[in-house]
Amino acid sequence: MPVTRLVRWVQNFTSRHGETTLVGRQDGLGGRAADGSSFAAHLPFGGAYDGPADLDSFAEACAPPVDWGILLVRKGGFAVARLHGEATVDSKTGQRHVQGRTKAGGQSQQRFARRRDNQARQAYEAASEHAARILAGARIVVVGGDHVAVEAVLSDRRLADLVVVPPFLAVPDPRRAVLVQAVLDAGSVRVEVTNA
Repeated sequence: MPVTRLVRWVQNFTSRHGETTLVGRQDGLGGRAADGSSFAAHLPFGGAYDGPADLDSFAEACAPPVDWGILLVRKGGFAVARLHGEATVDSKTGQRHVQGRTKAGGQSQQRFARRRDNQARQAYEAASEHAARILAGARIVVVGGDHVAVEAVLSDRRLADLVVVPPFLAVPDPRRAVLVQAVLDAGSVRVEVTNA
């Protein structure tokens, strides 16, 4: 959830479960209610939290890094962005045709599989080129899409210095609107609730 909604969410949690005591955790902020229910709010970008157990301090700690990036890759497309805090400095989205599976058998199936693999490799290379240009020098990156595709792009030696931080974003084919939403999701607080 967006950090701006956290205060209201905790107020609603308290009204449903009773007086809630906040506790600092290494990865964020926790709360335990009078009825035994609890929640754990995790900092975005895999950050560590060493502040006091109050919502204002936690919200300040949720601020996005000064310099970070986002990389989304699926077989047929990619999106990459460089950000300065919440502002996008540079970005690129792209699509490449990767043939789908065929029901043909024998040599045809093997030929189509080779073609599909070559098309996917070319798509990953294009994504790597743009990622190397846009993310050069970035401290951290949030990734998403297809695990195999992301790993293929990150295997490029020019991206070896990037530190990948959670969460891994499950996204459809990366387009401009998907990238915009992924930036918001990357900076959101993840909340886990345990009801008594």
